Amino acid sequence: MRRISAALASLATCALLQLSPSPANGQAKRAIRSGDLYHLKDVRDPQISPDGGWVAYTVTAIDSAKDKSDNDIWMTSWDGSTTLRLTSSPESESAPRWSPDGRYLAFLSGRQEGKGAQIWLLDRRGGEAQRVTQLRGGVSEFAWSPDSKKLVLVVDEETDSVLKNDTAEHKTPKPIVIDRYNFKRDVAGYLGSKRSHLSLFDVETKKTETLTSGLDDDGTPSWSPDGRMIAFVRGPVAEPERSRDDDVFVIEARAGATAKRLTNFIGPDGGRPAWSPDGKWLAFFRGDEPKYQAYSLSKLAIVPSDGSAPAHVVTEALDRPLSNAQFSADGKSVYVLLSDDREQQLARVRVADGAVERLISGKRVVSSYSTSAAGKVVVLTSTPDRSGEVYAWENGALRQLSHQNDSVFAQLQLGTTEGFSSKSKDGTEVHGVLVRPANASSGKLPLILYIHGGPNGQDSYSFSFDREFFAANGYAVLSVNYRGSSGRGSAYQKAIFADWGDKEVMDLIGAVDEAIRSGVADGDRLGIGGWSYGGILTDYTIATTPRFKAAVAGAGSALQLSMYGTDQYITQYNQEIGPPWKSQDLWIKISYPFFHADRIKTPALFMGGSADFNVPIIGGEQMYQALRSLGIPTELVIYPGQFHGITLPSYRKDRIERYLAWYDKYIKTQTTVQAGQTKTK
Repeated sequence: MRRISAALASLATCALLQLSPSPANGQAKRAIRSGDLYHLKDVRDPQISPDGGWVAYTVTAIDSAKDKSDNDIWMTSWDGSTTLRLTSSPESESAPRWSPDGRYLAFLSGRQEGKGAQIWLLDRRGGEAQRVTQLRGGVSEFAWSPDSKKLVLVVDEETDSVLKNDTAEHKTPKPIVIDRYNFKRDVAGYLGSKRSHLSLFDVETKKTETLTSGLDDDGTPSWSPDGRMIAFVRGPVAEPERSRDDDVFVIEARAGATAKRLTNFIGPDGGRPAWSPDGKWLAFFRGDEPKYQAYSLSKLAIVPSDGSAPAHVVTEALDRPLSNAQFSADGKSVYVLLSDDREQQLARVRVADGAVERLISGKRVVSSYSTSAAGKVVVLTSTPDRSGEVYAWENGALRQLSHQNDSVFAQLQLGTTEGFSSKSKDGTEVHGVLVRPANASSGKLPLILYIHGGPNGQDSYSFSFDREFFAANGYAVLSVNYRGSSGRGSAYQKAIFADWGDKEVMDLIGAVDEAIRSGVADGDRLGIGGWSYGGILTDYTIATTPRFKAAVAGAGSALQLSMYGTDQYITQYNQEIGPPWKSQDLWIKISYPFFHADRIKTPALFMGGSADFNVPIIGGEQMYQALRSLGIPTELVIYPGQFHGITLPSYRKDRIERYLAWYDKYIKTQTTVQAGQTKTK
C-alpha cells in the first residue's frame, strides 16, 4: 500500500520540505550535461484549493537506478511558506482535484491489479489515501459534483459483448477484433471495440452507475453549478469519407437520462465545456471545417445550456488559437490560454463583444492555470532560462510558489535565447527562436536547424533542454516556425494544406540563409534535425539541398504512401490528400524524399520507437535502407517498446547523446561525402 502524509489539516504531523534555491557558494556555473535529464523535474497541473489556501500539482522525477519516471503529488501554501510532498509511492499519481467543500483531494493512480488508473481519495482531516474505484476499464478523467457527493468518471468500456462478459483471466492474450475505421492510436495501440463512456460514482456508497453508452466516445465532462446537469463532448467513431465531428452535449446527472446535443457544426466542437456561474451558458472551442483538421485554429464559442439557441463564436475576429476555457466569477468574461507568435499567454475574453485582455504575456509560455472561488489565480509557466514552475498571479505580477528545479538551474550557465526573423524567397516573413552558446566567441558558429513537430505547433520562448544541450556543446541552435505552425494565424497554418515539404522547406532554408547572412552561422558547418514532423521535414530538406553536413530524422517518414493504413491519420489523409487510388500523383509528389533519395548527400541518422503508431518506425527504416543502398553514411536506431515519444529515461539520454555525436562527427570534423566515400579534413 502506498504511503502518504498522515494529515494535511495538521501540518505539525507532516514532513515539511523547504525548497529554496541553493546558494551558488561562489562556484562557477557549468554547462548543461546530458545527465541533467535525470535531475530536472517536470512540474504540471496546478490546482488551487476552493479556499485559495493551497495549490496541489504533480512533479515527475526520474530514478536513474530503476530507469523509470515517477509522478507524485505535491502541495504548496498560497503564501509559499510551506511545501508538502503528498505522495511517495513507487507508482505514479496524477490529476489532483479538490472537492468543492475542500474535504478531499482526489487523484488517479494505476498501480494495483493492472486494472488501469483508479480514483483515490485523500481526506484532509487525516489518514492515508484510499482507493475508491475498481473499474475494469480504468478511469481516464473525472470531475467533482458541486456538492462534493459524486464524481463523474470517463471509463473505457468494451462494446463487444463477448469481451465485455468475459471476466476470466487469460495467460494468452485474446485476439484483437477491429470494428472501426480508425483502428489504432499511439500508446493506446489497437483500439479494438473499446469506447469511452461516462459513469456516476457516489462517494458515500462507493456505487457506480452508467450514465452514457453506445458506439460513440464521450469525454471531458463538467458539472453545472447546481449539480443537475453534466456537459461533455461526444465524438462519433470515424467512418470512411468522414472526419471526427465532435459536439457538445448535456445530460441530467442521473442513470437512465438521455443526452441532448447542443452543437451541430460539421467540424470539431470541443475542449472541456465551461459553465457560466448562473448555469445558463457553456463555453467551448470551435475548430475549422473537417478538411483542415490538421491545421485547426480553435475559437472561443458559447451556447445556451438549454439548447434554446445556436452556438455563437465569440472570438471570430481573433486570428489566434485558444484553449482551456473557464468563466470568470461574474460571468462576463472567460479565461483562456492564447498562443501568439512564440508565446502562450493567459488572457481574458469579454463575452459581450469578444474583446481580449492579455493578462500574462511576454517571452514566456503559460501552459496551464487554475482559479479559486475567491478569485485567486495560479499558473504553470516557463521561460527560456527556466523550466515550468507554479506561480501565483497576484496584483498583476507573478510570484513563484514551487521551487522544484531552483537548485539545478543555480548551477547551470545557459545559452542566450533571442527572437529570430527571416524572409523566404517568396517574401513570407518567418519567425523563430535562436539560442547561442553562453560566452560564445565572436565569429560564425556551427549551426543546428532544430525543427519542431506538429506541424500545428510552435517553437516558443520556453525552456528547451535539447536546444540548451546543443548550445552548451558549441552550436548555435535555430528553431523556425515554418508555414503550417500555429501562433501566426489561420492562413499561415493552412498554407501547406495538401502540399507537404514545399513552403516549409522554403521557410527553413530562408531562415538558414538569414543566419549565415547576419554572421551567426558558418555556412560550411550546418546540421539539421527534428522529431515527428520535424523528422519528416528533415527528410524533405536534405532531399532538396545538399548544404547540410549532418542530419538526424527522428520518428519521421518520407514514403508517405506507406503511412496509409499503418499510422493513426487515416481521416486526415482522406480529407486532405485523398485515397491513393484517386490521388496517386499527389501521394507520389509528397513522397519525393524517398523517390529522390539518390539526390541526398547528407549523412543521416534515423531514429524511432518500435511501438510507435503515430509515425511508425517503417518511415525511418525505409530511408535508412535507401541511403544504405546508395552508399551514404547512415545509421538506424530503434528504441524497443517505445511509442512516438521516447519516455524511458536512459533512452532519452541516449537519444540526445546520439544526436550530438552525429553532429560532432560530420560537422565539427568537417567530414564530406563524395561518391559513397567519406573524407575527413
